[in-house]
Amino acid sequence: MFILTLGAVPAYANPTTADKREQARAVKQQVDALDREVEIAAEAFNEARAAHEALTVEIAATQALIAEQNEIIASLQDSLEARAASMYRTGPFSFIEVLLGARDFEQFAATWDFLRTLNEREAANIEALAAARAEAQAAEERLAVKQAEAKTALDQMASNKAAVEQRLAERKRMLAGLEEEIARIEAAERARAEAAARAAISRSTPVVANDREFPPPTRAPRTEVVNIAKRYLGAPYRWGASGPNAFDCSGFTMFVYRQVGVSLPHSSRAQYGAGERVSRANLQPGDLVFFGSPIHHVGIYVGGGSYIHSPRTGDVVKIASLGSRRDYVGAVRP
Repeated sequence: MFILTLGAVPAYANPTTADKREQARAVKQQVDALDREVEIAAEAFNEARAAHEALTVEIAATQALIAEQNEIIASLQDSLEARAASMYRTGPFSFIEVLLGARDFEQFAATWDFLRTLNEREAANIEALAAARAEAQAAEERLAVKQAEAKTALDQMASNKAAVEQRLAERKRMLAGLEEEIARIEAAERARAEAAARAAISRSTPVVANDREFPPPTRAPRTEVVNIAKRYLGAPYRWGASGPNAFDCSGFTMFVYRQVGVSLPHSSRAQYGAGERVSRANLQPGDLVFFGSPIHHVGIYVGGGSYIHSPRTGDVVKIASLGSRRDYVGAVRP
């Protein structure tokens, strides 16, 4: 379970403006912390769901293989039963007549060897098919166990996330009457962050210390995804959603990139391994940008120090300043 202990927000008999702003700031910090827990749980849920779906596909393939083998075995059994019935009706002399019909010993020996080889080959085929069927059935049983385990993990992830979202909703209810103060605080923080980013860019120094240097990518940037992504500005965040009307963070990037023929997994951590790493100095519109430790958020760089993303519960797809994120960890070019 994702557990976060939150302190109570102090009450004031006659709150001053400064007191109220401090109270609003404390609540906002608690909500932000819960937002992060929700996002981590959501990405873990996406990974568990992908594993469950992969196991389901494997089981379906195994069942198809077993059905095919059963058809082959049934066909062989029908053939053997037909031969046995024929021998019963005609009696043993037809077989002896075939052998005695040979004109010389060499033909007799060749006929005998052919019949014996035929019987041995059929017996070997039946034995091999039976063994294959047994192995396929055993594989199906193993996969069924894995599927059950994946389903359990899936349910647990959903439960964890639901619990965190419930606590998040409770904390957001505490914001009633404080929303104006929160808005002013956030506006001031954004202005400070954007000013710092502009100053850092003008000095040509890195804004984020977490970024690593990589060789220039060999792939061309997929700039066309930026205009596609902007079509969905204002679409609501919803955990586990991958469009077209709502998205979580990795569901949004997956949906946008799918429209240019690129398949991405529904997980920010998995998407971090789905392309060439890009240094901050080499960022181009269309590159994926990642945040958090462990990685739990992803967006699409749009240029000018900004990126588009599906942020969090209660929010919508929007463009934000990359310089305002202290948890930036790197970028990838799919």
